[in-house]
Parts: sequence; structure tokens; C-alpha cells
Amino acid sequence: MTTTNTLEDPRVASALDRMFRHAEQDEATSRRVRDALPRGSAPLSPQEEADAKAEVYMPISAQGGRLLYNLVRATRPATVVEFGTSFGISTLHLAAAVRDNGKGRVISTELSAAKAATARRTFAETGLDDLITVLEGDARDTLATVTGSADFVLLDGWKDLCLPVLQLLEPRLAPGTLVIADDVVLDDLAPYLDYVRDPRNGYQSVTFPVEDGMEISCRL
Repeated sequence: MTTTNTLEDPRVASALDRMFRHAEQDEATSRRVRDALPRGSAPLSPQEEADAKAEVYMPISAQGGRLLYNLVRATRPATVVEFGTSFGISTLHLAAAVRDNGKGRVISTELSAAKAATARRTFAETGLDDLITVLEGDARDTLATVTGSADFVLLDGWKDLCLPVLQLLEPRLAPGTLVIADDVVLDDLAPYLDYVRDPRNGYQSVTFPVEDGMEISCRL
């Protein structure tokens, strides 16, 4: 029997390897961004923060990417919705799974115009661009214009926006839909975690111990 794993396609594997290597500089890049901000300046808006961190990858881990690939392969969603494209590491894992399922699409959102442009070039280079739509702008606006169901959701943008984005998508979540949020250790994700871990809000939620933790929530 012939098996297919698009993650092993040389174009995809090379792109992921290159981006993970660049992401190793994230700490130094973030420090440079922080040092460039005026002391005592007001908190940045989501757009200002996205623009300031246009060189920071903020990726999922390699293990987290493989977990996403496996979950999409298993659940076979028609539409995958991703909040937070960044440079496209997680998006490539999602799209590779969709390719290997033989059906579906990925709708991703990105606030940084520079990152969105770079990600689109990468998607074209890997041959997965036909499966991926990148919506540029605030996800609370761009996702409001998308119709149809959201059959698998990855929330990996600004953590304080994960709950508003989830609540925006909730009318489109069928029972059994998986919603994944990355970086459970970050304080800004706490309101989201409180929400999905409360059974009264309609989710069964479990923390998966990969890198900084992924919260896997099933819509009931």
C-alpha cells in the first residue's frame, strides 16, 4: 500500500526546516523590538504589536505541528480555520493534512501585512497555496465575512483575542468540532481557558502536554 505524507514533500520539509531555524532567533528579535519602544509608552494595539513584531515567528513547536497534522487527518474537516498565520509554520501542517485527506481547505488570518505576504510566497513555493486562503486584517472582522461551517479551529494569534475569536466562530461549530489553542502557559490566554474549561459553555477540554501546552476542546 502506498502512503502519502505531504510533510515529507521536499518543498514542505525544506520550508519548515528553514522557518524553524529562523524562529530560533525569536528571543533576540523580541528583545530588540522591546528595546526599541519608548519607555513608558502606552500599550500597543493588536495592529501596532503585529507591525512591531513582523520579524518574530512565534511558531508552534515541531511536535505541535505533527499533532495538528494527525488531528486534521483523523477528523477530516471540510474547512479548517486558523487564527494567526504568522509565517505559516502551523498553516503548512494543517494544509499538508488537508492535502493528504484529499478534501478540504484552510482559511487563515494574519494581522501583519508583511507576514501575510511572506507566508503566501511560502505556500506557493510548497505547492499548497491552492488549499490556503490568507485573510489579512483583524480576525474579528475578516472571519465575520466568511460563511459556512468551521470544522476544525486553531487559535494561535494574540492570546487575549482567542476568546473573542472563538465566540465569533461558535455559531458555525457543529457538535464534535475540535478547537485547539496553543501556549496554555501564557497569562493572556487565561480568560479563554476559563471559558472552555467550564462545561456550562459547551466544551469538553483537555490540556495536551506538548511544549507550552495545547488546549484541545471538543464542542459538545
